Amino acid sequence: MSSEFKNRIITSIVLIFLLFLMYLYSYILISAVIIIALIAWFEFYMLITKIYKRNNKKDFTLRLFYKSFSLLYLLLLTFIILYSEAYQHDFRSIILYSLFISICSDLGGFIFGKLFKGAKLTKISPNKTVSGSIGAFIFSLMVIPFFNNHLDNYGFFLLLIITLLISLASQFGDLLISIFKRKANSKNTSDLLPGHGGVLDRIDGIIFAIPVGFLLFNLLR
Repeated sequence: MSSEFKNRIITSIVLIFLLFLMYLYSYILISAVIIIALIAWFEFYMLITKIYKRNNKKDFTLRLFYKSFSLLYLLLLTFIILYSEAYQHDFRSIILYSLFISICSDLGGFIFGKLFKGAKLTKISPNKTVSGSIGAFIFSLMVIPFFNNHLDNYGFFLLLIITLLISLASQFGDLLISIFKRKANSKNTSDLLPGHGGVLDRIDGIIFAIPVGFLLFNLLR
């Protein structure tokens, strides 16, 4: 077992433990969301800056995306804080459910990708494989039993579909940030989390998983 794999497992366990604390205590949820959002925003800013410097010009499209991304990110952060303050149990369950799916999808993708390898998923990120994507879907399903009682308004089949769609959204977010990392010629957004890279490396899928999860749970309620 490589040191990178060990570090990734340990960091994932710590992050999952943090999620449990976020679920139990509202003030931890709010504080963690604010801190994580600020760090990820800074990492994204540095990533875009690297692309600017590498291209030796300011790409208007890239600047527009960055500003739009930042605005939506801050709006989402405010939205989460307001609902957390309102103490809406269902909302918190949906947020944490989406977070767990994103983390398990990433872990499943990493494990299956390393074990089975095989065909590449896309040229955008050479390290991602079809087997890794399948592993991401499989690991995401492991979350269902732990939240079944908290989301008992939804049948098992419906919860299964929602889980797979959230996992898909998480994988898409991962690929999108990979495009920017490739343009910046950076493996990770930072070295803050051992085995994972930066905070943005860890939440790139979450950025998409949370709004998609919230949308699906409310539309299919």
